[in-house]
Amino acid sequence: QVQLVESGGGLVQTGGSLRLSCAASGRTFRDSAMCWLRHAPGKALEFVVGISRSGGSTHYADAVKGRFTISRDIVKNTVYLQMNSLKPEDTAVYYCAARDGGVVYSSDRPYRYWGQGTQVTVSS
Repeated sequence: QVQLVESGGGLVQTGGSLRLSCAASGRTFRDSAMCWLRHAPGKALEFVVGISRSGGSTHYADAVKGRFTISRDIVKNTVYLQMNSLKPEDTAVYYCAARDGGVVYSSDRPYRYWGQGTQVTVSS
């Protein structure tokens, strides 16, 4: 099992930045591909970005390419999501998720372990 705890969400103006953190514990963090997903009111769950076990492979949704950056710190057992140039349409609850395996997939289904989510609100 992997336990995940997100932090770093909040309220920011359009064009601003936030950095989300996801602290992992339990099952060996370094063996797991990780991702960020988001869920906005009235919309379907959306894959945002994923990173492989090694960090050498990443997949970004088109909507966030060039604005968001995922990274992972093996020593701290933490995954980060740096979000720049935020837009109102980025408003959502952001979830960190992990899977059993090191390969990254650009879909929510392979990710078995989820955090509780953190709210990101971008005001216009």
